[in-house]
Parts: sequence; structure tokens; C-alpha cells
Amino acid sequence: MRSKGLREKVGRVEENNDGYNKERGVIKRSHRKRTIVAAFIPLMVLAIMIFLLFSPTFQSFINSGISLPEVAIEKIEFRENPGQIIAFIRNVGPTEITIAQADVNDRIHAAAIEPSKTLSRLSDAKVIIPFFWNPAEPYEVGITTDDGTRFSKTIEAAALAPNPDSQQIIFFAVIGIYVGIIPVMIGLLWYPFIRSMSRNKYNFFLSLTAGLLVFLGIDALIESNEIATDNVSPIFNGQMLIVIVTTISFIALLYASEKLTQRAIKKSMSSAAAETTSTYTPYSNSTATNYPQTKSQVNQRQMQELVKPLAISLMIAIGIGLHNFGEGLAIGAAVLLGEIALSTFLIVGFTLHNTTEGLAIVAPLAKSRKLMLRRLIFMGVIAGAPTIAGAWIGGFLYSPIATIIFLSIGAGAIFQVVYSIGSWVLRSVDNNNNDKNKKIVTVNIFTIAGFAIGMIIMYVTGLLV
Repeated sequence: MRSKGLREKVGRVEENNDGYNKERGVIKRSHRKRTIVAAFIPLMVLAIMIFLLFSPTFQSFINSGISLPEVAIEKIEFRENPGQIIAFIRNVGPTEITIAQADVNDRIHAAAIEPSKTLSRLSDAKVIIPFFWNPAEPYEVGITTDDGTRFSKTIEAAALAPNPDSQQIIFFAVIGIYVGIIPVMIGLLWYPFIRSMSRNKYNFFLSLTAGLLVFLGIDALIESNEIATDNVSPIFNGQMLIVIVTTISFIALLYASEKLTQRAIKKSMSSAAAETTSTYTPYSNSTATNYPQTKSQVNQRQMQELVKPLAISLMIAIGIGLHNFGEGLAIGAAVLLGEIALSTFLIVGFTLHNTTEGLAIVAPLAKSRKLMLRRLIFMGVIAGAPTIAGAWIGGFLYSPIATIIFLSIGAGAIFQVVYSIGSWVLRSVDNNNNDKNKKIVTVNIFTIAGFAIGMIIMYVTGLLV
């Protein structure tokens, strides 16, 4: 009887527990539903507001004024056989517009508009004007809407638009090699010279590298701003796009750099520990305390001294590669728009200007104990080859928005590298005294002078471009 009563009590307890668990599950589900409903309430209010904004009553109120049309002439191409001027336009105004006529140098010409002369907001069209133009002469192309408003764009020197044929592909490839790959490879030849430097002189070249890169980053931002001002409609807010892309690029590459460094350090420590363990034998003359110290002997700080420079150089190569891709876009676009004449002097100027990029790559590696030549060449290709791809895309498929984005990505990458170099140069190092708590920071006249001279070098060589 007692066992039966005990079983009944246990059964009732289990039933109570089951009931409690079920009740608790119901409460959790109810709480989750309330949370979801609370999350959707602001969205519902926003949807109601948008609905009211588009209601006829409100539209009649806000449309009581006069909406001015706005047309952006994004690109102008010059074609031959037959002679044509093609204007790529976009409606960036608030209302629908109709293109009435086109003119060249204030003279009205017949024009075909594809796909339609009526453009809704943010839609684009191609205005084809039959016109026999002369190379290197300036032309002003005007577009007039049906309400009589005229918009124009001036080309300083007309040039034939490149076609993606073998000759043009080879032309842009050669330009990319001379402007991107060759200068970077020349700069890599500084490696033996920097490797023989003392510590202070080595810090001088690291700081000089930082100065070179800061100049490149600022130059990329200035160039992006010029493109945004001259070729992007204010509706796209090109300046804010530059800030957003640069910031995201900096943060993303900073995270990637830290992960790359940590992974390389762990891998190196594991390999070194395994190698030390494999060479240990119980019959050696070493003391018994040597074996437990095998891992501690592979000090993480020492590994960082070996791995960090390689990671910094790789990120420098990636950052310069992104910058050179944007630079290639700008060069290709300038050739397309007839704004640049690639003379021998200009190519020499680009070469001198970009040679310092190779120096920036090798400077952190100068004190590495082991460096494979193929790894160094690989970094040079990463930094220089994107110039070719950028010139192809910029010359054949010019897009000011894409150029701004890639130049901004390059600027963010370069500033991330400057941050890494700065933290490396200004790092605390152990003093030679017995007191290990005392630190000295490697900030001296060498680092200051190196940074200043790096920026001056880029400025002076930039005058040749």
C-alpha cells in the first residue's frame, strides 16, 4: 500500500511538472508573439504615413508649386563612320520630362533618342547626334526639355571613344603595365638596401612608407570628390558615398588584417611547437623542466615580430592594388572622355610616382628572417596588375559611380594599412635593462622625418603626372 501511495504521489508530482512546463511554454510563446508584434508596430505606422503622403489630397497640396526639371549628362562619346556624338543622359529631377531637342555648340541638330524621349524619374536615355567632329577640338553638347530648360556639358578635347577590340585591349594593357606593374616591381628592388639598415633607419623607411600611403589615400579622396562633383548628379550625393565606402572599407580590412595576423601567428606557433617537440628525446642532457617549456619558448611576441611585417606588407599590396584599380578606372575614363593625352613624359611621370608603391611593400619586410622571392613578386602583382583591369573597365565601360566606389575602397584600404604601420612603428619594445616593466617607444626624429619626406616625395613626383 505504501509503495502504491508513493507511486501515486510521484505521478502527481510529474503531472504537476508537466503542467508547469506546458504553462511555461505557453507563456514563452505568448511573450515571443508580443515581441514580434511590437517590432512590426513602427513599420505599420511608417507604412500608413507613406500611404498618406501618396494620397491625392496630400499630393495636390505638395504639388501646388512648380517642379523644375533636372537632367544629368553623365557621359559623351565621339564615334566615327559615320560621325556621331552620343550623349548619355539621366532624369534626376522630381517629375517626368520630355526631351525636345539637342544642340552642339549652340546649334540645333537632329537627334535620335533611345529608348524614348520621355523619361521618368531616374531613368536614362541615349541621345545620338549625327555630327562630323574633329579630334582635339572642344565641344559643348546641350539637351533641351519640352519646357525650354537647357542642360549642357563641355568636352575640352574630342577623342574617339575606344572600342573593345584587340588593338584597344592591348593599348590599355600596355598602359596598365607601364603605370602599374613595372613601377611597383622597380620599387621592390629596394629590398636588399633596406634590409641592411639599422633599427632607426628601418623605422625611418617604415615612417616614409606611411607618408607615401597617406598621400595616396588623400589623393584618392580628392580624385573621388572631383569625379563626384563633375560627373555625378547631386541626387546621388557622391561625397557621402565616398565617406560611407571609405569607412566601411577601413573597418572591414582592419578586421581582415587582424584575423590574418592572428591566424598566421597561431599557425607559426603550432608549427614551431611541433618541431621543438619532435626534436626532444628523454635521453637528452636537458633537464626535466625543458619539455614543458617548449611551447613557452615559442613566444607569441616573437612570432608577432616575424608574422606581423608579412601581414602588413600583404595588406599594403592589397590596398595599393585597390587604389591602382581605381586609378586605372580614372585613366581609362580620361582617355575615353578625351581629357588626357598619354605622352611619353606623362607615362614617365606615372612610373616615377608609382615606384614608391613598391618601396611601401618591401619596407615592413626588411627585417624578416626569411622571405621567398616568389612571395615578393606575388605581392607586386597584387599591387600593380589591377591597374590593367581598371584601365579596361574605365575605357570601355566608364561609370563615375563605380570609379568613386573603387577609389574610396582603395582609400579605406590605404588608411587601414597606415594604421597598421603606425601601430607597428609606434609599438612599445622591451628595454635592455633588467626591469622588463619599463618600455621605450620607437618615436624619434627618424620616424617624424620619414613620414614628412614620404609625403614630400609623393607630392614632387605627382607634379609630373
